[in-house]
Amino acid sequence: MRVLIVDDEAGIRKTTRIAVETAGHTGVEASTRARALALLSEEAFDACFLDLKLGQDDGLAVLERLLKEQPALSVVMFTAYATIATAVEAMRRGAYDFIPKPFTPDQVRAVLARIERTSALQHKVQSLESQLADEAPALDLEAAEPAMQRTLEVLFKAAATPATVLLLGPSGTGKSVLAREIHRRSPQRDAAFVTVNCPSLSRDLLESELFGHVRGAFTGAISESLGKVAAAQGGTLFLDEIGELPQSIQPKLLRLLQEREYERVGEAQLRRANVRVIAATNRNLADEVKAGRFREDLFYRLNVISVTLPGLRERPADLPRLAEGYRKFFASRMGKHVKAFAPAVHAAFAGYAWPGNLRELRNVVERAVILCSGEAVELCDLPEEFGAMARPEIAVGARVTLDELETEHLRRVLGFSRNLDEAAKTLGIDPATLYRKRQKLGLL
Repeated sequence: MRVLIVDDEAGIRKTTRIAVETAGHTGVEASTRARALALLSEEAFDACFLDLKLGQDDGLAVLERLLKEQPALSVVMFTAYATIATAVEAMRRGAYDFIPKPFTPDQVRAVLARIERTSALQHKVQSLESQLADEAPALDLEAAEPAMQRTLEVLFKAAATPATVLLLGPSGTGKSVLAREIHRRSPQRDAAFVTVNCPSLSRDLLESELFGHVRGAFTGAISESLGKVAAAQGGTLFLDEIGELPQSIQPKLLRLLQEREYERVGEAQLRRANVRVIAATNRNLADEVKAGRFREDLFYRLNVISVTLPGLRERPADLPRLAEGYRKFFASRMGKHVKAFAPAVHAAFAGYAWPGNLRELRNVVERAVILCSGEAVELCDLPEEFGAMARPEIAVGARVTLDELETEHLRRVLGFSRNLDEAAKTLGIDPATLYRKRQKLGLL
């Protein structure tokens, strides 16, 4: 690493530089604020040792100037005037660490080793984030449908606050992706985003995973665990499929939300939690409350900001754009020149009900790009169930009978409608008439 040493005492600078260089790094000295800033403007440094009393300059003010010049710089403050107050203030302003004078070369080398480890972890995280970005399509946060537009507007307004958010909607509508986006737009963005999948474990193991446990708390607890709440300290705790949370754990989650307190399994000590909670479920929690499976007080505590994500069939105006986004991603990822969807494919997509929502659309498009042998995805590249959805030759003015035209129109309206009543309203007929037509045309 390249390490900048800023101190007005020549002896301190030399001693520090020797310790830096014996640790395998390069040390560069500066005796004044002006010289330090000049060096930073000319080249990049990984770390800096900065004296708190730098001649007539306040080291804390210099710290802010250095970080403004190079925000990623790890600055270690050292001084003979070390107090808890100055240490806290230095860390608050962005210092990486604090060493009191007199210090030893071993202390310098130890903090450099920590900086190296931190830097390596940061690079690893960046690499993993880059890999994840390559593995997943870019997040689509546009919406042509008014219902989705309103949903996104509410969520992004709530993101800037500490409010608890409840995401409702069918599976595959992107609840977990939106939870991460809320975190990314929140004041907690620099802290952890921690996910707990509520139905994935037994009651005892889920409680331990959520709140942690002490050694010997239960059979198999050979070491202590801090738990996901502690891991999310200062950040966001995402509770996926909250509707399946066991009833025995619900009062403990309520306490966490109300009092910001919890206890580890097997421990009587109260612990404080500073976490923002986002929960998601595909269940109707109001119905779960009526059935006695979900606590009413917990439901109201979770239901501060609540939105329901519409299914894909309720977003017909967004479907072509979303499909195109997946096509471009998978074509690029697989190195194939798949440039478009054939008209028959668009017609099939429009008529399909998409029970798996965005997740299903992604899988269907990925499969189609893999199987596609030309520049356009054809109907034969889609799963068999899409064949019945596509009737590109059946259109107004085509050489088809009225029965064929009516059948195709009914099929498509039923495909994007949430229920029979909505389809009947779109068609301008009553549900009983629609039922009879479906029966007659074999669309049941």
